[in-house]
Amino acid sequence: MEKIERKPFQGVLNIIRFNWHFYVIAALLLGLLGYFSEYLLLQIACWLLAGSVLLSLAASWYIYDRSALYSLHWLDDLITSPGKQLMNIHAGFDETSYLLSQKYPGSKLTVFDFYDPVKHTEVSIERARRVYAAYPGTQTITTANMPVATASADMILVFMAAHEIRDEVERHIFFRELRRSLQDQGRIIVVEHLRDIRNFMVYNLGFLHFFSRSTWQRTFLTAGLDMVSEVKITPFLSAFLLEKNGMAS
Repeated sequence: MEKIERKPFQGVLNIIRFNWHFYVIAALLLGLLGYFSEYLLLQIACWLLAGSVLLSLAASWYIYDRSALYSLHWLDDLITSPGKQLMNIHAGFDETSYLLSQKYPGSKLTVFDFYDPVKHTEVSIERARRVYAAYPGTQTITTANMPVATASADMILVFMAAHEIRDEVERHIFFRELRRSLQDQGRIIVVEHLRDIRNFMVYNLGFLHFFSRSTWQRTFLTAGLDMVSEVKITPFLSAFLLEKNGMAS
């Protein structure tokens, strides 16, 4: 398989491309505030808005273009081997399946897409789906049903996708289904931004799209999963290592 290389600025350009409506609104607001720039308070508001937009883009460039996120080296800090059966689950925008197939050529990779335009209404995902083709063999599923045998997966990766399940009950059902699919000694890795002070500082109110650590912990426990460890891929992005309750050695 041909090696997949990310292009310079691919991450931050995708953010602008798939969320362009936010930047159009910000540009219009900046223009309006600039028109009334003789008022000090409006000058301050203009600078704050411009600074907030630039800071969020700079942070996104660091996370998605400059960090080791897409090298997947951080997986080595969580697991020694993915086993024979590897599952990758996403919410309509898949940036990791080709990378996983390169990193773990000896594992059988199964890819699932749980995106439902009725339940998961993020417009950026719909735009991304029109641009990026699905990984070959990707299966469309629901969050309540994965077409795999019980205890069949050695490792399951959910990469920046689970937060798209906004309904808490649906999210708990989804993680119970992950637990059902996992072998007794298997591992689940969940990668997410958190609703914390760091993400607030760079994404402002956009951090509300993420969930807090306590929310994730409640979700994991409700599904019968233990959080074994947490690795900070960047200061703004966490990877949680999960296993079935009572399986810690």
